[in-house]
Amino acid sequence: MTVGSGGVGTASRALLALVVFGLAGAAAAGAQTPPTAQTPTMPSTLRYGSGLLDIPVSSVLPHMSGTATYSGFWVGLDRTVLVDGAGNAVGFGPASDAYHWDTSVAFGLFDRGEAGVSVQSLKGGDTGGDVWGLFGRVRLWEPIDQGIGLAVGARYLTSPDFADGARYSPGRLGFADSRLVRDYTGGTNLSAYGVATAYLRGFDAGGRLWENDVTFTLGYGGGMFKQGGAVGFYGDGNANGWFYGTSVNMRTTARSQLTVMAEHNGFDVNVGAQFDWDGIRAGVNWLASNHAEPQGGHSSEYQKGKLGILLSVAVCPNERTFRCRPRMMRRVEPDTIRIPAPPPDTVIVRSEVTAVPTPVGEDIVVCLATGQNIPLRVTAAGDTLVGPTFAPLESLRPAMTFAGGYAGGAFWYEGNAVITFEGADFGKLGDTFPIDCDQIARVGQNQGVPLFADRAAERPLVILFVPVRPGAWARYERGIR
Repeated sequence: MTVGSGGVGTASRALLALVVFGLAGAAAAGAQTPPTAQTPTMPSTLRYGSGLLDIPVSSVLPHMSGTATYSGFWVGLDRTVLVDGAGNAVGFGPASDAYHWDTSVAFGLFDRGEAGVSVQSLKGGDTGGDVWGLFGRVRLWEPIDQGIGLAVGARYLTSPDFADGARYSPGRLGFADSRLVRDYTGGTNLSAYGVATAYLRGFDAGGRLWENDVTFTLGYGGGMFKQGGAVGFYGDGNANGWFYGTSVNMRTTARSQLTVMAEHNGFDVNVGAQFDWDGIRAGVNWLASNHAEPQGGHSSEYQKGKLGILLSVAVCPNERTFRCRPRMMRRVEPDTIRIPAPPPDTVIVRSEVTAVPTPVGEDIVVCLATGQNIPLRVTAAGDTLVGPTFAPLESLRPAMTFAGGYAGGAFWYEGNAVITFEGADFGKLGDTFPIDCDQIARVGQNQGVPLFADRAAERPLVILFVPVRPGAWARYERGIR
């Protein structure tokens, strides 16, 4: 597959079409359902914190969490390209067989931002000097569940220094290259960008195993994402600043996740997979898969397919093990009423329940701890009726119970204990009240009882809702003891 001059090739066109289709689908989903809270854990990039392989996404690392990443790739050339003072290829040099590596550290702040530092080259003066990098991203909007997130960010790299007085630009592969002169590559030190990511729940195979979430990312940037396209050996056929990618995140066990991804970083189509077990991450990737081998063989590291590896660890101080367990989007529990099996060695006395023919009463909706509304009818006499035949609720007990876990009767609820959630304390405030399940979404649990928040709430959360009994909810507020 080749990339034509001034545009993107077959592989990148297909990838772009897939991403645009996914963004449109997420926009339609977001228009039908208010944004709700948990986007999937995104993998570690090669050099710049969280994201795909070499492009950012709209999400950021959780507050006070961090990643440390090592990555590298092998490249072997039977010849190397030589350029003149204008960047034009004028001949070929000797063969090259090298391994290049990078390291980076990133951390999250207030669930709003992510920043870090990278080390891409540590060499002596006449071989390029040291190349260091800073990067950061600010989340403008992120859905609590399905929908589209937005972020802006930037990457900054120092220039190589070959001690000859010329000005050089850093390249996208992270090693010092004396052929990348700023006069004809343009400035690649600062790469500012904006990015949008769509988050969608995928098709699950049944049960929690192999649950999957899908992301589609589209962004635009300058610097490293755009500059250098006019230089043939470096960036022939670039996407003029546009970058895009997609990932499928699959739950493999309760503590692990496999991510398969593909991207176009403005120049190259990169594909890879990364396995995350409790914050310990290992990945393998194939870089520049869209560049075909020219006649006579490859002469440019930038336009040859390269095998790469990645090792990373994600640390979450708020987690019990200090390692970040990968998360998936929430799955909505089915709207069911569970009827427990009868205990062994018991005698069951059955009685016929006479249906109430269209009784007069008030229709109400009760929100269960499953996050689902169920319809009930209350008569003037105070009877609560349920089901299509309007059977009295009391006549069905104890054989029928409402689904979900409730705080009523729990020692921590009755004793007004605080709830610790995402590193903050939440205290009970006021009396119980009814709530509409369509306005809330599950965000976690406390001792077996689910915790909910407003669907439109942004992180960090200030208010939590706790189901006390069917239809009755308690409000917990951050900072109240």
